[in-house]
Amino acid sequence: MAESETLESITEHERILQEIESTDTACVGPTLRSVYDDQPNAHKRFMEKLDARIRNHDREIEKMCNFHHQGFVDAITELLKVRADAEKLMGQVTDTNRRLQDAGREVTAQTEEVIRCRIQQRNMATTVEKLQLCIPVLEMYSKLKEQLESKRYYAALKTMEQLENIYIPRVSQYRFCQIMAETLPKLREEIKEISMSDLKDFLESIRKHSDKIGETAMRQAQQHRTFISAIQKQASLGCAKPLYSLNGRTTLQHNGLVAEDAADEEEADDEVLTAQDLVDFSPVYRCLHIYSVLGDRETFENYYRKQRKKQARLVLQPQSNMHETVEGYRKYFNQIVGFFVVEDHILHATQGLVTRAFTDELWNMALSKIIAVLRTHSSYCNDPDLVLELKNLIVIFADTLQGYGFSVNRLFDLLFEIRDQYNETLLKKWALVFREIFELDNYSPIPVETEEEYKSVVSRFPFHDAEIEKQPFPKKLPMSHSVPQIYIQVKEFIYASLKFSESLHRSSTEIDDMLRKSTNLLLTRTLSGCLQNLIKKPHIGLTELVQIIINTTHLEQACKYLEDFITNITNVSPETVHTTRLYGLSTFKDARHAAEGEIYTKLNQKIDEFIQLADYEWNMAESDGRASGYLMDLINFLRSTFQVFTHLPGKVAQTACMSACKHLATSLMQMLLDTELKQISMGAIQQFNLDVIQCELFASSEPVPGFQGDTLQLAFIDLRQLLDLFMVWDWSTYLADYGQPTSKYLRVNPSTALALLEKMKDTSKKNNIFSQFRKNDRDKQKLIETVVKQLRSLVNGMSQHS
Repeated sequence: MAESETLESITEHERILQEIESTDTACVGPTLRSVYDDQPNAHKRFMEKLDARIRNHDREIEKMCNFHHQGFVDAITELLKVRADAEKLMGQVTDTNRRLQDAGREVTAQTEEVIRCRIQQRNMATTVEKLQLCIPVLEMYSKLKEQLESKRYYAALKTMEQLENIYIPRVSQYRFCQIMAETLPKLREEIKEISMSDLKDFLESIRKHSDKIGETAMRQAQQHRTFISAIQKQASLGCAKPLYSLNGRTTLQHNGLVAEDAADEEEADDEVLTAQDLVDFSPVYRCLHIYSVLGDRETFENYYRKQRKKQARLVLQPQSNMHETVEGYRKYFNQIVGFFVVEDHILHATQGLVTRAFTDELWNMALSKIIAVLRTHSSYCNDPDLVLELKNLIVIFADTLQGYGFSVNRLFDLLFEIRDQYNETLLKKWALVFREIFELDNYSPIPVETEEEYKSVVSRFPFHDAEIEKQPFPKKLPMSHSVPQIYIQVKEFIYASLKFSESLHRSSTEIDDMLRKSTNLLLTRTLSGCLQNLIKKPHIGLTELVQIIINTTHLEQACKYLEDFITNITNVSPETVHTTRLYGLSTFKDARHAAEGEIYTKLNQKIDEFIQLADYEWNMAESDGRASGYLMDLINFLRSTFQVFTHLPGKVAQTACMSACKHLATSLMQMLLDTELKQISMGAIQQFNLDVIQCELFASSEPVPGFQGDTLQLAFIDLRQLLDLFMVWDWSTYLADYGQPTSKYLRVNPSTALALLEKMKDTSKKNNIFSQFRKNDRDKQKLIETVVKQLRSLVNGMSQHS
């Protein structure tokens, strides 16, 4: 067993030694470790084995050295023999080297010079090559500087683009190129700032020139409108189609041919200026191109639109006193037109800087502001001529912008509002005209001395009367001077109203309707109001009122001629379904009725003035035997007044006469029954009876023809029956027949009789008027008291019954 283990260990040690001999020294560690991992004391046996192996190798080395020792000795001997030759050869080589060095020193110097020249030559070639690459860059940069100095910014940007993309990358390793590359963005910013500054100058320039641009555009539109209107009037065949160009030249194609007359007329005119002639648009083009090249077009577009919106708001702000003169409106319109002409030019000359949607939005905003401004400022205009000029300006303004493609329908709608205002100003103006005519009128018939004067009046007013025409000269026309003047002024008003309706693109029917409506307003409101005020004026007397009634009658008859006048202007038949009729008939009828009422009122006032002059002695014992003086004066006044009424319609004169008599009778009755009057004597009753008799005589004298029988006398029937009752003292009949239809004193009211009887009763007590009766016939006094009691019972019965 021990022997087998020894064999195994010996075999293992042999293997390890073989590995040590055959393995690299760096890998010996694991091999040696296996020696110590084996049986105890195995390394000692291994060391022993290793020592034996070393001794074995030493013996082999010794044998090999002994075998080669003689050859080594022979080699050393040979080497010693060669040393002397080597020393001799060394001396020769050294000498040869010295002589060679001496001979090659000049060649070396020349060689070094050649090398230095070759290096310089190579450097120069390299420099030229590099300069050939750099010179185009420098030339382009120099070109860039020249372009910047000459303000050719768009070309400068293109040059920068070439520098960055083509030239600088070729020589990017050089410092100056890096500096140049760093400078280019700054130059771009400078160009942007400069171009933006130019744009701001451009915006300021167009703001200053908008007025002139708008004035030119509106003048061209007006000339075009006038020209087309003239051509349309002259054209007799075919359909003429106007061609209007924005550059100011106007041609007319008629059956395929250009109207040569139009061209001749244009050549004769002054040179037409356009927006390009007045404003240099190059800054905005240049700025647009620059920002487009820089890739910042959207920023530029937004800035431009924002600034133009701000300018639009400034343009749309009117001056506070714009409404005072037409020049204020004209300047306002010129600026707006100039603004939108520029926008239209920018729209068509650039691609996308402004769009149709943007200009439409801007126009809609402006249009709303314009309408609001015009609506406000036109409301301050009181001069119809100024309103008319404003209308003409609005029409030209609308036509001008419509020629540039803007919608202007709302402006024409505004014109209808202004038309109503224009009519209002006309009505105010004509109200002053009518008042002046009425103030200057003498309210007397027009005297006509000769045939020429008669024709002059008839030519101004449609008057036809066969009877007056037959009368010899001199003669008088029934109306006063105000009638033909009023008629002429109404026609002038129609002409003035027609002026506003022109150029509104409306049909003849609509114009006819507008004229008739405005004329109706003139008649029913203005003229009617002036007539009503005239009639109410205190200085207008009965004679003037009579003449006013006559005047309104003739004006009423002339209304049909006004209708014909409007028809001739508009060529619209009055039989058209929607034709408005003139309301002059009702206007003049109302004025006539007002004048008639004023006549009745003034007559009554005059009667009251005479009544106030009455001075009765109510306690007089006997009458004077004649009527009172105030009453005779009143009757004479009424007679003379009613003579003037002969020119009035019969019904008016009769009504006035009846009204006057009734008012006189009522006033006399009130005088008797006045509560302030406490006593009345029989003598006063007799005197009062004489005055009433004169009134009855006046009524029976037929001061105004046309009354049937004693109709006018019936106005005094109440007074007559009351006075007869007291004069005759027929109380028994009155009391017996009271309430009977056939009663002699049917119109005597018991309360009236009682009031008057009590006044006489009080008089008899205080003034002893009935003293004779008390002495001679006390029964009569008792009768009075009995009558008073019966009258009171009648009055009480009436009050209870009611």
